[in-house]
Amino acid sequence: MCETVLLDRRDEIAVLTLNRPEKLNAWTHAMRERLIGHLRELDEDPTCRGVVLTGAGRAFCAGQDLAETAAIRPDDHAAAEAWIDDFDRLYRAVRELRKPTVAAVNGVVAGSGFQYALVADLRIGHAGVTMGQPEVASGIPSITGIWAMWDILGRAKTAEFALTAQLVDGVEAHRLGLLTRLVAEDEVLDAAVAQARAIAALPPGAVALTKARLRELDDDALAQAVTAAKKIHAEAYATGEPQREMARFLAAKKR
Repeated sequence: MCETVLLDRRDEIAVLTLNRPEKLNAWTHAMRERLIGHLRELDEDPTCRGVVLTGAGRAFCAGQDLAETAAIRPDDHAAAEAWIDDFDRLYRAVRELRKPTVAAVNGVVAGSGFQYALVADLRIGHAGVTMGQPEVASGIPSITGIWAMWDILGRAKTAEFALTAQLVDGVEAHRLGLLTRLVAEDEVLDAAVAQARAIAALPPGAVALTKARLRELDDDALAQAVTAAKKIHAEAYATGEPQREMARFLAAKKR
């Protein structure tokens, strides 16, 4: 069986790669669990000084594998809540890492994959990147997505992304602050590793304490977003709308 999350090392920098390129690295519960495990181990590993997050093939992460969530029954509130808990644990595993995290954004990054990129400390991509929060197009309310975008984009642009399901290219993403830096497509991973290595060369205590303070600034907002997401997603799934829209999307892909 193919390993869906790869862990490689470039000396003191760890590279975590989502590895379902045929599915644009759309992830499942099992992938998130594997990723959380790696992140926690790396946080305790004294030989690791920084982490780069990326995806195999032509995508960083297209978000949730809809084939998994389309099966949630309208009356199964526990399943809807567990799905939100999954992402809460993942985002916290990235945010709580004491070492610098850099997302090497190499292609499509959408939905929860977009949120995953935004919780990294920095993001390096190329002009051909496609980024956005198209969850409403699949009948899924964008709740944690609002939280992830808010501090970068502000209310007006967050509302635009969340309500229109629009995607933007790398140039616009960089202009908006969604990408920290643009480089050539074939330089993205190397540039992300170099950036992580540059931060890792700084005094680690100061880096860790600075990261902790940055996290504190919106930790309460994340907790509120997760609470709201559980309530709102349960309401949405109870209507059956997300399941219908996801089933329609999956059927269209099979044609």
